[in-house]
Amino acid sequence: MSAKILALDTSTENCSVALLVDDQVYARSQVAPRDHTKLVLPMVDEVLKEAGVTLAELDALAFGRGPGSFTGVRIGIGIAQGLAFGADLPMIGVSTLEAMAQGTYRVNGATHVAAAIDARMNEVYWGRYSRQENGEWLATDAECVIPPATLCEQIAADELQWTTAGTGWDAYQDELSALPLTRAAGDVLFPDAQDIVQVAKHMFAKGETVPVEESSPVYLRDNVAWKKLPGRE
Repeated sequence: MSAKILALDTSTENCSVALLVDDQVYARSQVAPRDHTKLVLPMVDEVLKEAGVTLAELDALAFGRGPGSFTGVRIGIGIAQGLAFGADLPMIGVSTLEAMAQGTYRVNGATHVAAAIDARMNEVYWGRYSRQENGEWLATDAECVIPPATLCEQIAADELQWTTAGTGWDAYQDELSALPLTRAAGDVLFPDAQDIVQVAKHMFAKGETVPVEESSPVYLRDNVAWKKLPGRE
């Protein structure tokens, strides 16, 4: 029997929730930059009711760990921790960049994805991923936050076609045009919980879960503080 996993993400303008039960996905999403705190819990209730399961019956709770909006990432992990703690569930933190790669495969059928989120401050959150035969994603570059011009200097040309994902491509269109990559335009702008839950499924199968008190966000910028939960060093 497949794992029952609830996933949520509020790391960008998109607020989304998804529930995986017996390989069926129940999902909700809405682009609403300032309403995440109002939307996410009702979405959780809706997918649980639709699937006919309770939090206590789940195997794990996945969340978009970042990178993304600092406030949005905090909201998502805080709500996820509260739900997981109350139901005594392990947690799975999923990269929002990798989730966009999975989303681009779902929407565009792409197996090589270059994800770039507008990080403001003339920078992008960057990551490239290639889909493996087992459905997992292999990172070509380490996730980073980087000025587009610097990225263009560091990336080497290859023979692959990379499908783009994320808001960074439009925000820094001129700067990123210098990338020495063959590119195809994708249709995914934001991470979505229905893709996070698919990545989390593979992570759960490999035992890559953490207790609630050990779950943490990934901001990629070193100057952002995260208030640690009691019990963390």
